[in-house]
Amino acid sequence: MSKLVISGYYGFGNAGDEAMLLAMMTALRALDPTLQITVISGNPQDTRQRYGVAAVHRLNIPGIASAVRRADLLVSGGGSLLQDVTSGRSIFYYLGILKLSSMLGCPIMLYAQGIGPIRSGMARSFMRHIGRRIAGGTVRDEGSLAELAELGFELSNLSVTADPVLALDPVSLDPGRKIIDKLELTGKGPLIGFSVREWQGRDHYKTVFAAVADRLVIELDARILFLPMQCPEDSQAARLVAGQMSGAYAMIGAWTDMIDLLSIVGNLDLLVGVRLHALIFAAVMETPFIGVSYDPKIDRFLESIGEQPVGTLDSLIEKDLYRHILQSLRNQPASSDRRRRVAELRCQAIRNAECAVRLINKKG
Repeated sequence: MSKLVISGYYGFGNAGDEAMLLAMMTALRALDPTLQITVISGNPQDTRQRYGVAAVHRLNIPGIASAVRRADLLVSGGGSLLQDVTSGRSIFYYLGILKLSSMLGCPIMLYAQGIGPIRSGMARSFMRHIGRRIAGGTVRDEGSLAELAELGFELSNLSVTADPVLALDPVSLDPGRKIIDKLELTGKGPLIGFSVREWQGRDHYKTVFAAVADRLVIELDARILFLPMQCPEDSQAARLVAGQMSGAYAMIGAWTDMIDLLSIVGNLDLLVGVRLHALIFAAVMETPFIGVSYDPKIDRFLESIGEQPVGTLDSLIEKDLYRHILQSLRNQPASSDRRRRVAELRCQAIRNAECAVRLINKKG
């Protein structure tokens, strides 16, 4: 049986990253049910129980080395691991795992990575060094491939696919409906979800969200629902938005089941999202959505479906956001063009797992 080690930001309660891991393992197991998978995780016990895999703590370097030494492939991804905007240190951790794998003779694959921005000269130099040791892989958008080209990577063994989460199948709406019913939301109008996050002290957009949410309650009798993707950080940001509102709202607590969270998103009439994977959840569930950008990955995803963000955290304008929300509500369900583009991205996302299996078989 082939052995695979997956490195990423897992075991930290981030719904987007956990959805990526679920999607990766679903696709990989569909291609090779005998594949033995070990995940490098911040919470190995939770990862073992949630996904039925072996797991080793991300700071247990001897344990990681032992797993990598026995593996046929080290997968790095998906997500935005190789960037130094969120943190100037984490990129060196993930590059260090790749360096360890190279030293132990285990082939390395980038799995639907979102690359950059990378600003530090030291990080860029380390990236160039590691680039010569990549066996192959995929990136999730053209912008990531351009970043690697600028760093001097050999691109012949890399291809552009899509975020792994886009390969997930839509789920039943029933679990989400039951959870929403228990919230006893007032109002008879559309159910509108907001996905927020903290980002470098940006607060302007929170004031805009609060004003728009209040207007939706007054003018449309809307039901407002905040959906934290990472707790407690997103919950705290949502409370700062809600604290500026005068209208009613509800908030989903810390998620415990990915299927439930997808189902909740599927029950929305519209999602307004800052978090990338909140937008991708909406795409999977064919829920209309509007993106607000804080990072190039938001722009790149929206561009891949032929759309643009309504604004950035600093430039968002209340009347523009409200107008876009009204237009999206009028145009339900999701446009046929968006559904077609998302279906194309789903096919590309499945190719990530096919590439991994191909690299394992190549070694064998």
